[in-house]
Amino acid sequence: MRGRRFLTWGGAALLILGALVWAAWPSSGPQTSADRAHELATEIRCPDCQGLSAEDSSSSSAQAIRADLARRTKAGESDAEIRSVYVARYGLSILLKPQSSGLGLLVWGLPVLVFALGAAGLALAFARWRREPRLHATNADEALVDGVRSG
Repeated sequence: MRGRRFLTWGGAALLILGALVWAAWPSSGPQTSADRAHELATEIRCPDCQGLSAEDSSSSSAQAIRADLARRTKAGESDAEIRSVYVARYGLSILLKPQSSGLGLLVWGLPVLVFALGAAGLALAFARWRREPRLHATNADEALVDGVRSG
């Protein structure tokens, strides 16, 4: 029974760890400058629209961002340089995807970690409560309660 619990918790821990590694692992980017510009446009928020990327928006500012991204990728700027230009201009809120290092990883990874630890704590508490024997009132306890109720 104990080995089965260990395997269950070990599997859950590996699943959570795998999800965190997958989220933090850098993805290989597209090779052509047009593909890079398209990918960057999906990561940059339209400054005029709520929650839309520059790729999905049809506003004039999104069109200007897409043209600027195409120009910068053709000029050979790296994705990190282009993102830093937009972050410097608009702030971190311009990025739709969180940074996968430093404070960005902490901001996005910490809630997942807290949730996992809370779920594990609750599971341990429930298991401990289940193991404790149930207490039953004795005749003396019942007499005491009846005396308090009637008197």
